[in-house]
Amino acid sequence: MKKQLEAAYCWEADDQVPGRPQMTEFRRRMRYHQAQWREARGHPIGSQPIVPKRNGKAARPVGSRLPLEYARETGANFLTSGALEAARARTSVAEPHQSFDHQRLWADLLWSPALAFNLFGDLAADLALADRAVHTWWPDAPGTVVDVLFAHSPGRFDPAYLNSLRSWDAAFVLDIGDGTHGIIAVDINYHEWAKPAIPKPSNRARNLEVADKSGAFHPSATEPLLGRTEFCVMWLEHLLLLSTLQHVSSAWSWGRYVVVYPSDNSDVAGMCAQYVGLLRDQSTFSSMTLEDLLAAGALPNKTTAALRERYLPR
Repeated sequence: MKKQLEAAYCWEADDQVPGRPQMTEFRRRMRYHQAQWREARGHPIGSQPIVPKRNGKAARPVGSRLPLEYARETGANFLTSGALEAARARTSVAEPHQSFDHQRLWADLLWSPALAFNLFGDLAADLALADRAVHTWWPDAPGTVVDVLFAHSPGRFDPAYLNSLRSWDAAFVLDIGDGTHGIIAVDINYHEWAKPAIPKPSNRARNLEVADKSGAFHPSATEPLLGRTEFCVMWLEHLLLLSTLQHVSSAWSWGRYVVVYPSDNSDVAGMCAQYVGLLRDQSTFSSMTLEDLLAAGALPNKTTAALRERYLPR
């Protein structure tokens, strides 16, 4: 296997997950599959770093990447015209204080934010289709879809929200019909693993305030989440959703944070199952496999077929 991966420029030390060989195998398999997808379509190979240095230091080829200039010119990382148009629209504007990796969006075939555009780009171009899709995936969602957002935060570094840089890969905005809105915030996980991290200590008080006010968590759950834990990103993005529902404007009356992942990603599957156990009220959190999302038939058939071929090796 190592020789096969090396021949495809897919043997990356970063794919190894300590103590979890199943997850390591998954990450290597996904990288190799993306390299095969690229080669089958005649796209040139990219590198590490994505933009080679000008100091003469040689870059090394990476099979799961595209050359940045080629990727920007062709939009090869995006599967449909809707996905490409949504990516170009999003990268043409900047939300306040955003942290956005433009290079990986265009050139990294494993990049989950790019998968978000591939999943939902067609919906951004057709809000009627988006509304049907949202109510297929989440039948209890109220209202009508009026916007599809990408790499979005309602307010980075804004103490009225979470006072952090966290954002969601995608978000569906719903008109509830009573002057308020709902939001479905989506976190896409493809190649990611459960890497432990610590929430910013200086934001401890705000994190606790949002968590306690929400009533979503068991009383014993929040203290461990403040330390080093694999739930760090999931918790903070869920808290961002909860802070939106608590905003002083009362503009948001319903919301849910949703994690989407391939079924073979055992780390994310395990995290979602364990995270539910921390919740006293599960109404603002859910998860869905990428396979189930595609099997629901909410996306155009051609898009669904392209997504399966690209992201779900048999």
